[in-house]
Amino acid sequence: MFTGIIQSIGQIERLEPRAGDVRLTITSGKLPLAGVALGDSIAVNGVCLTAVELTGRGFRADISRETLSLTTLGSLTPGARVNLETALTLSTPLGGHLVSGHVDGIGTLLERHDDARSWRLRIQAPDALARYIAPKGSICVDGASLTVNGVDGAVFELNIVPHTLQETIIGDYQVGTHVNLEVDLIARYLERLLLGEQAAMPQTSTLTLEFLAEHGFVRS
Repeated sequence: MFTGIIQSIGQIERLEPRAGDVRLTITSGKLPLAGVALGDSIAVNGVCLTAVELTGRGFRADISRETLSLTTLGSLTPGARVNLETALTLSTPLGGHLVSGHVDGIGTLLERHDDARSWRLRIQAPDALARYIAPKGSICVDGASLTVNGVDGAVFELNIVPHTLQETIIGDYQVGTHVNLEVDLIARYLERLLLGEQAAMPQTSTLTLEFLAEHGFVRS
């Protein structure tokens, strides 16, 4: 688990293909590695990876074919900058929100413009994630815990303050940039809970307005 508070901007040093998947070497910058041991989790652009080797300057991690296909990590190249966060502990301040490091989908930056010293971003999420994104709710973008300012269908808006622009890779974003998205953990579990006994049955469809109305969650 993570908090979505980025601790360091790292850099991709090497990508080594290995029998269909990839071993990643990352220079970790100011990431606190003193307490990190082999097998510990580190979030890289919001993706939970396992440290398989500590290099002194950073760490190495393996990326499975599944992760390569479902996240933006497969498009990284040497020199690319990445958001890094070590796993939280029971004494870690929860400055963001609970983040699992399991990416739900890939979004695309549609628009970026200045708003005083901040940036305003509009990001297109996959349609399947739209029901989990709510105004003033939390969303994780490339590992960074952010507050949703507004929602229009599957497009959501963010306000990025100067500190976040400086301390994360969001300051590198251009229109068309693809980003890893993780929706709020509570929203995902709530949807499953609302299914009740139907959760044990093979699912041929997702939660619908008709289902919610039938069970008293929506007024007709």
